[in-house]
Amino acid sequence: MMMIEVILFGYFMTCVCADGAADVVLSCTLVEEGVGLGGMGGGAAFTRTPATVVFRDVAVAPEESLETLTAFVPPSVPDPDLLLFEAKVSSVEIPNAAVLLHADCNEQEVTCEISRYSPRGSQESSDPAYFMASLSVEGVEFNTALILQTLMVEKDHSTLIQNKLGLPLSQSGTLLTEVIFVVFSHIKSVSAPLRGDVLLNCGFRQHEIPLSQEVGIEWRLQHRGKGQKVLEIKTRLDDVEGNTVVHAERRASSMDAAQVVGEGNASVTLNKLKVVDEGTYICTVSLGPFHAQQIIQLHVIQPPHVSLSEEKLVLKTTSPKTLSCHCSKYYPLDAQMEWLSLSPTDTEPVVFPDQGSLSSHRQHGDGTYSLSSHLTVPPTVSPGTKITCRVSHLTLDTPLSLSVVVEHAEPDSYWWVLGFLVITVLFFYQVMR
Repeated sequence: MMMIEVILFGYFMTCVCADGAADVVLSCTLVEEGVGLGGMGGGAAFTRTPATVVFRDVAVAPEESLETLTAFVPPSVPDPDLLLFEAKVSSVEIPNAAVLLHADCNEQEVTCEISRYSPRGSQESSDPAYFMASLSVEGVEFNTALILQTLMVEKDHSTLIQNKLGLPLSQSGTLLTEVIFVVFSHIKSVSAPLRGDVLLNCGFRQHEIPLSQEVGIEWRLQHRGKGQKVLEIKTRLDDVEGNTVVHAERRASSMDAAQVVGEGNASVTLNKLKVVDEGTYICTVSLGPFHAQQIIQLHVIQPPHVSLSEEKLVLKTTSPKTLSCHCSKYYPLDAQMEWLSLSPTDTEPVVFPDQGSLSSHRQHGDGTYSLSSHLTVPPTVSPGTKITCRVSHLTLDTPLSLSVVVEHAEPDSYWWVLGFLVITVLFFYQVMR
């Protein structure tokens, strides 16, 4: 069989098959803190070194066809300069891992970063060593953070030491690790209506031998430089009654403790959304000394209501008339308003030569905005012309349009009455003479 290797957008990915499971080889970047401060003293804030991560025994759905793939083969000559992580994942499920298997065929870029990780209370040089790997796939709702723990390697005089990390390598030249903790989310960004509800997805998996029975989940909101706690829950995975503590800072926020224990579901529900709920949400799952995060962007949206100041537009022959279009109660801020006209002799509307004047944005107490456009319609516009106000906003699949048709002005009844009175007076004057 032939090993399939695909290079996409500068990222290298190989999917290989072994004993009903799949191995996934990803081109990653090892991220380390640099010496000095970025921009001060000439040092870099972070250093980035190319690395390769092999995820061994990734669970594959039965319907997956892997007949054309072969097992991963390490370099024939071990190289202590190479950063080659071999990570066993057979005891921890990576949800939606099929995305990684098909990213090459779907021409999707996979981003993989790996860095040193220190559990709470551990020494940096302690054994085993830990790493955090972060994976995301372009155009797909796949975000995963994994904690890797190095496995013991029997050392002898021939054991190679990885030059950069100072850790012993296997006989094949790989750094042997095992995935022990996974925190994931199926969404990167979500939009929800004002005064509506939203579910922010987050979950976790751990090694079949539990790392800890105590789990803590915290949701925080970051927006415009400010942070606040939304909800925090502490419970035990052995389902001991009376050990669940929930603290909700935001009203109308909730999490199902039973799903946390039974399914590793750390999702939070937010009800009755307000504009102030918009921002970056951080889901942090702590399991004993280990913790990992996922980040989700929440966008609050509200489509505009559009109205015209006139139901009929009657033009007099001597004076222009003002037509107003009101776009109200929308969010976020950006809305575009445009005037179009369609004369009786045209087949397609054209942009009105004079787009009138815009009011300033008005913000309401609920955070939504309103905007008005005022168009001066000259008396020279032909009767039967359709004038349209078109509003565009990111909440609308297609622009909203409202129209009014220019009508003939009726003769002024005042002059008819005055003329009739004059004629009547003259008639009686002649009769009485």
